[in-house]
Amino acid sequence: MSVKTDLKINIPDWAKKDTLFHILFWLGLYIAFLIIDPRQTTIYSLIREMVSIVFYIIIVYFNLYYLIPNYLREVSGINYAVALVVTAIILTPIKTLVFYLLFSDQPSVQSYFITKQGSIFFALLFYGAVSTIFQIILDWQKGSVEKLELQHKNTETELNFLKTQINPHFLFNTLNNLYALTLKKSEQAPEIVLKLSEMMRYMLYECNEEQVPLRKEVNYLENYLELEKLRQKKNITIDFLVEGVINNQKIAPLIFIPFLENSFKHGVNNQIKDGYVKILLKILDNEVDFSIENSKTEAAPKPYGKKSGGIGLVNVRRRLNLLYPNKHKLIIQDNPNNYCIELKIKLNNQI
Repeated sequence: MSVKTDLKINIPDWAKKDTLFHILFWLGLYIAFLIIDPRQTTIYSLIREMVSIVFYIIIVYFNLYYLIPNYLREVSGINYAVALVVTAIILTPIKTLVFYLLFSDQPSVQSYFITKQGSIFFALLFYGAVSTIFQIILDWQKGSVEKLELQHKNTETELNFLKTQINPHFLFNTLNNLYALTLKKSEQAPEIVLKLSEMMRYMLYECNEEQVPLRKEVNYLENYLELEKLRQKKNITIDFLVEGVINNQKIAPLIFIPFLENSFKHGVNNQIKDGYVKILLKILDNEVDFSIENSKTEAAPKPYGKKSGGIGLVNVRRRLNLLYPNKHKLIIQDNPNNYCIELKIKLNNQI
């Protein structure tokens, strides 16, 4: 038969990791007491300051390991303050007794410590209170770090959720296009398979990063447009112009594609006569300006509506707010004959 003992000792993490720091701190404090002693360093002062340091150590670590975890954190501040005062009261006569016994051959010294019990009490209480302030600051810093980590984790989870809403949508659309061309036994089907393969590789293996090279994102847009050109009728004009130089800029993956996809889904796909999609990407040193204009009929459905498979304007804006807070500007104009979208993004960093 085995007996399991659950003994919980509340030792702060910093106390476990910084033992050497603690030793050096108390040693330094001991030396400081000796230096500021107005009398010359004697055996008397060496012993006296050593005893004082020992009792300061006792109240500080008793406070950190027992009083703060069991009273300040678990009960209340008032009960904790009372417990700390009582601890100082108990230690005061014990410290006085130690001095009394150590200097039994010096009655004048014994009398001095008996008359100084008030000073001994306040000194013990002072060091206990200082350790409390120190621990409160550490707890606040730790709480702040944990809060930031939690916010970052929640943001990352939400971004991943929004991205998973985006990726399958393009896959299903492209597969539908491929299926239609396969039924027609079109010679364009193999080319679509190659383009789709390259897009899938990008989405599955490279879009998991927080940021990707801008060059790869532009290449993804070009592949998407090539697929649309293969699928669309000849009366649809598709223009994609890149102004500026692509160097080492980085950007969040799949940030432009929702607007591009909706320009076809809610715009030119609903037109019988000539239609167009015009895309302009201006690249600056630390900013990209993306604009897209597509024709539409007055009876065309509203873009970014809450339909099955659609990502919705709410999700688009939410993802931009998470990725580029106060670093982007999005303008959407719904005119009778066209949709116009303008997106400006200040890049967070570069490779």
